[in-house]
Amino acid sequence: MKHLVALLMLVATAAAASEDIADQYPQSELYSKPVEFIPHVFTAIGATAPPTYENAGHNNNLSFIVTSEGVVVVNAGASNRLAAALHDEIRRVTDQPVVLVINENGQGHAMLGNGYWRDQGVDVLAHVDAVEETRKNGDFMLQGMHAYNRDRAEGTRVEHANLTFKDRHELTLGGVRIEVLHLGPAHDPGDAQVWLPDLGLMLTGDMAFHERMLPIFEGTCTKCWIETWETKLEPLAPTYVIPGHGHPTNLAQVRRYTHDYLVDLREKIAAHIDAGGDLASAYYVDQSAWAHLDTFEELATKNAGRVFAEMEWE
Repeated sequence: MKHLVALLMLVATAAAASEDIADQYPQSELYSKPVEFIPHVFTAIGATAPPTYENAGHNNNLSFIVTSEGVVVVNAGASNRLAAALHDEIRRVTDQPVVLVINENGQGHAMLGNGYWRDQGVDVLAHVDAVEETRKNGDFMLQGMHAYNRDRAEGTRVEHANLTFKDRHELTLGGVRIEVLHLGPAHDPGDAQVWLPDLGLMLTGDMAFHERMLPIFEGTCTKCWIETWETKLEPLAPTYVIPGHGHPTNLAQVRRYTHDYLVDLREKIAAHIDAGGDLASAYYVDQSAWAHLDTFEELATKNAGRVFAEMEWE
């Protein structure tokens, strides 16, 4: 019952999330203190804002699963210091060692903390495409992190995951079944989802967003993202969802702010193209229904332009 109450409180307070809050946990490198979303599954909810010195690059969700045989961490963090801060919080919860870290993708805030975990002797798992991304762009990500994080970047290096998978990686730890999945093309190459079937919980990684506008990258296939969502994620029907960004919630909420946003934007761009519209005016298709989301100002026009470029050739 207490965890149901906690879930309701998280959903109820989600509307109060704001990218204007610089730091919710000033005594730690973490943006917020980890909370136990459901029994034995904790998440430190990241800022719904771009990475800054004030949030130490903690703008995604850093989660961990506690079992009687060890702890599994989802996302290494954006720096060594951020990874170490998460490790400190884990030690406050349990004496069990961290035995595996999973990178949700090949982005900096998922993997730049890998070096810290590898120095602790912990294996790091990522999808093969995520590792390809870190090999290709890891130095660029590190430089970008140094630019905003300054002294907080000290000691961080590019360290690739030492374990990889293609479609799925399964393990059972302390009686907890953990399935690491690549459901298909979505937000970024090598997106990974962590599915706990016995608990009805999906840690979606950046396949799902909540409270903030999702970014569409150059080369993102939004049509593929929608198809992966509808054919692979929806049939699993998770009861609980920890998204890549935003408060933990349920499937309906992340569907609204991820799938439904993508469908709406593609419909707007399709109508724009059919009316003979060009790229310059595509940036300004009506996205006012989503203006309440954090990072709307930073991302809405960019997203429209990238979807236009994608759909122009479909």
